[in-house]
Amino acid sequence: MNAPLMTAPYLESLNDSQREAVEATEGPVLVLAGAGTGKTRVLTTRLSHILMTGKARPQELLAVTFTNKAAREMKDRISALIGRPVEGWWLGTFHALATRLLRRHAEVVGLKPNFTILDTDDQIRLLKQLLIAEDIDEKKWPARAMLGVIERWKDRGLTPDKVGASEQGDYAEGMALKLYRAYQERLAALNACDFGDLLLHNLTLFAAQPTILTQYQNQFRYILVDEYQDTNVAQYLWLRLLAQGRRNLCCVGDDDQSIYGWRGAEVGNILRFETDFPGAQIIRLERNYRSTGHILGAASGLIAHNRGRLGKTLHTEGEEGELVRLRGLWDGEEEARVVGEEIEAYQRKGMALGKIAILVRAGFQTREFEERFIKLGLPYRVLGGPRAVEGDDERTTAHGCANRPKPPSRQR
Repeated sequence: MNAPLMTAPYLESLNDSQREAVEATEGPVLVLAGAGTGKTRVLTTRLSHILMTGKARPQELLAVTFTNKAAREMKDRISALIGRPVEGWWLGTFHALATRLLRRHAEVVGLKPNFTILDTDDQIRLLKQLLIAEDIDEKKWPARAMLGVIERWKDRGLTPDKVGASEQGDYAEGMALKLYRAYQERLAALNACDFGDLLLHNLTLFAAQPTILTQYQNQFRYILVDEYQDTNVAQYLWLRLLAQGRRNLCCVGDDDQSIYGWRGAEVGNILRFETDFPGAQIIRLERNYRSTGHILGAASGLIAHNRGRLGKTLHTEGEEGELVRLRGLWDGEEEARVVGEEIEAYQRKGMALGKIAILVRAGFQTREFEERFIKLGLPYRVLGGPRAVEGDDERTTAHGCANRPKPPSRQR
């Protein structure tokens, strides 16, 4: 009689859908991960599983995240799972990985390996010089606006030679493409590039040297991508080229959480995954570990009206919780008054203020709340930005959080 197969310890804490996503290592896989369904656990466990089962060595894995913070978290989790450090692996943001690859082959695109990467201020200064050279009024046609045009082109993988007439727009009465070309020439002369160039030069490199592309297609046995719904065209093309070799591409994302369209993100990338990679598996992570049943029900009811989605239904095995209440108020001042009264009511019932949070869409919306809390004498902390109100009261100033870290920037 055969002995039962032993389950690896790192798989035991996964639910059925999570485990399916971890063990489906071969071929293209799209993991639709709703909010709070454990996608980071799936990504890190999948990487660890590939290594622990001997399917690939560390240098044969490519794992792409959208923020340095996410990359560090993934490294820490994988290191804890496998019991060894992960430094030197191909694990990082699109820009970090593209930079690493580009420095190896910089000469192919006319750069030297020690090229510099310009920040936004440097880019604007350079564009101002070009505007002056073309006798263009910078007050009427700001350099920052021209930078936005260039960034949109680069997000779509367009070099100056690929920008069509219909895409040139009306910046400086049709001068945008000429400025873009001059900008790229000046960057090359300076042995420099901007963030958009990192992926754009990679695409140029792969097109100019198919043998180099084949080298990396063979090297990366498995490719994993986080937040796939936020990829732009250039990132999509880069991934698709690298994945065409072995086709072991696993993308994790949520078509209901694509919010970076204004920055070039194409939710269509996730919607057409099955078309781009025929035979792809679609695995849905629908068990939510973060929210109560009533919150999930309210959110799902709203999201169901979204157009252009693959569809999933989140559920929880936890408590139903309190019903969601929706209140329409006249303005921010009235909203702050009502919220302040509710907080005081909770406080009278013995609830600690540290268990109460207020979420806002934009930083400026904290002002009314801060002014109200100062008036009520409620201590508070603002996270993710500077205080809108500087109080003179010692207690308020002590509890206000003036020195907070900036929120992590995506990609850079």
